[in-house]
Amino acid sequence: MSMKLEMLRVFRTVAETGTLAAAARELNRTPSAISMTLAQLADEIGAPLFETDRKNRLTPLGQLVLEESCRATDVFDKSAQAIRRHAISTGGILRIAAVPSATVALLPDVIEVFRKSHPDVRIEISDVDTPAVRRRVQRDEADIGIVSARPGETSEGDLILCDDLGIVCAEGGPLHTAHLSAGGSSDWNLLSLEPLIANPLCRLVDHPLVDTLMASSTLEARNTTAILSFVRRGFGASILPFEAVKSQPDGVEFFAPSSPISRRELRKIRQGSDCQSVAIETFWSLLGDT
Repeated sequence: MSMKLEMLRVFRTVAETGTLAAAARELNRTPSAISMTLAQLADEIGAPLFETDRKNRLTPLGQLVLEESCRATDVFDKSAQAIRRHAISTGGILRIAAVPSATVALLPDVIEVFRKSHPDVRIEISDVDTPAVRRRVQRDEADIGIVSARPGETSEGDLILCDDLGIVCAEGGPLHTAHLSAGGSSDWNLLSLEPLIANPLCRLVDHPLVDTLMASSTLEARNTTAILSFVRRGFGASILPFEAVKSQPDGVEFFAPSSPISRRELRKIRQGSDCQSVAIETFWSLLGDT
């Protein structure tokens, strides 16, 4: 009998749940059927996978087999899910991995235009930070990625836009009041007046106070909508790009300090450019054109 994926799935479930009964409930099978499958797998491998009959402690070989079982079943499940998504999507799938500020400020307009010519394409968006965007594109888990960077920091991909980074604070809060009292003077040192809500974009600002506040921050978020919600509630101030804030509802104020001027780029990336679908090419072209 050859080794089967189902054997690995059963073994993984038993190892993770700790008992035959729990695995049987999760897999909707009888404990005897689970036990028989485990015995078949052990016979195929030629060595025991559990230290005892209680199935709650793995042998060293069992630990290795568990790692391989997780890898094999995860890959299969991912492929099966992709097939199901393609089956229900008549126009195909477009996978976008983007930094949160791009998801808020850039993608809505692009999607609106894209849907006029590709209404049946299913769009899947991953809202993650720049390192995760790169990983997803490299692993072919995303067709197009959108990353943030300092101007001149990288030449990867194509530039979409470049805008100012600035302080976002609650309207009427201590930082906003100090800004108005200074006659609208913009200074990064004003960040010391409120707790900093840290986010990855803060690292793009070259100012010693920002580094200090990042190290001592007790609240960090990546999602732009969440950051703005926290600012409105008075939890502190944060650093965001102008494009991500300009269309937000009332309750927050934005200003860009001039010493030093800090900007960020949004760049689009992908793996190669050959044999891309029409949908991918269209969306790629629209990024930066809308």
